[in-house]
Amino acid sequence: MLASAPLSWHKPSMKPFRHFPPHHKGDIRYVLTDIDDTLTIAGRLPAVVFQAMERLQQRGIGIVPVTGRPAGWCDHMARMWPIDALVGENGAFYFRYDRQSRKMIRRYERSETARRRDRKMLQALQKKILAEIPGAAVSADQAFREADLAIDFCEDVPALPQAAVDRIVTMFIQAGAQAKVSSIHVNGWFGRYDKLSMTQRLFAEVFDIDLAQNRDGVLYIGDSPNDAPMFAFFPHAVGVANIAPFKDRLPAAPTWVTTRKGGFGFAEMVDGLLS
Repeated sequence: MLASAPLSWHKPSMKPFRHFPPHHKGDIRYVLTDIDDTLTIAGRLPAVVFQAMERLQQRGIGIVPVTGRPAGWCDHMARMWPIDALVGENGAFYFRYDRQSRKMIRRYERSETARRRDRKMLQALQKKILAEIPGAAVSADQAFREADLAIDFCEDVPALPQAAVDRIVTMFIQAGAQAKVSSIHVNGWFGRYDKLSMTQRLFAEVFDIDLAQNRDGVLYIGDSPNDAPMFAFFPHAVGVANIAPFKDRLPAAPTWVTTRKGGFGFAEMVDGLLS
């Protein structure tokens, strides 16, 4: 069984989640969560994560992963996981599986024509990045992506130095693309969207909820700089303990932090929320 030791570090602006106010617990109607290194740990998904998600659903709390992972994976997760919907490829789309009609609902930010054009530009950019950044690789899940390019800097390759990661980000930006750094990839795409914008669209179109007016009913949990827009937007934002290495690179920090890492930190949060 995977183990995770508690982490003692807390950024001054973050508070231990065990102090989350009891009077706010009953307000939470949805939990939004990153996946990599938030639900997983050491690249695996602990059993306690599924148990925690099922407990949330049993209490009437919706679950929406918000991830940089690809469309092919998201199709599987929407069908198989105990979740209500999910946002993928850093906001390129949302998927929701309607179990009654047995139909997958897919909503993309950009048209099919635009995505085809974007893929050609990203393929050219991929060649340039791999030629200029020794040790960088295309993510193993790239074949399942529809809208972005994921450059692996530590998932399946030896960890690149921070300067190399920063250079990859710069190359995306110089090409006119967006770029976000997760705990394992640099993701780049064309289009003015992100995790937050597509999450707002999902809630408006599927749940008939204006997130700007209902932030107090949502808790977000993540682990890395690409979660910063969500950390800034939601007052009930949580970081799992392994956010520590990014403490000086966060444009916005979460309000709360768990004592445990990855999926064990997620389960800790759920235990505290439902207690």
